[in-house]
Order: sequence, then structure tokens, then C-alpha cells
Amino acid sequence: MSPRVRMVVQTLAVGVVGVTVVDGARRLLRGGSVRGGAVAATSWALRGRRSLESGAENARLTMSDVISEARHRIGEQSPPPGAGTDRHEHEH
Repeated sequence: MSPRVRMVVQTLAVGVVGVTVVDGARRLLRGGSVRGGAVAATSWALRGRRSLESGAENARLTMSDVISEARHRIGEQSPPPGAGTDRHEHEH
């Protein structure tokens, strides 16, 4: 095959592949598949975030119980839940 014919065939092949990719992208955008995928990914991210927040809250509560028990063992009285959460002394 001559170099010119090979170059024409390669150019034609690249053009066909390019058109196929562009048409496929248009179909995806029109069909809502991209939006559906984005919604699914976002919902999984929200579920993961909620799971992490729940785990962090459980860890905080567990540590609070451990600190309270340790204070009790050394004879200190633990403050009631929610007491002393306002750490600054100025007014707004």
C-alpha cells in the first residue's frame, strides 16, 4: 500500500471514530444517562457522608462515656450532658 493511500485510510478511520464518539456523547446527553449517573453518584456520596457522621457521633458518645467513667473512678463528678459547651465568656 502506498504511503498516500495509507495516510488517507488512517485519516478516514480517525474521522469515523471521532464521529462515532461525538454521536455517542450526544445520545448519552439526550437520554439522561449522564444525569442519572450523576444523581446516583451524589446519592451514594450523601449516604457515605451520613454514615461517617453517624460513626463520628457514636465515637464522640463512646469517648464521653469513657471520660465520665474515668472521672467517677478518681472521685470527680462529671458535668451533666450539655453543660459547659459554651466555651467563650463574651456576649453577642
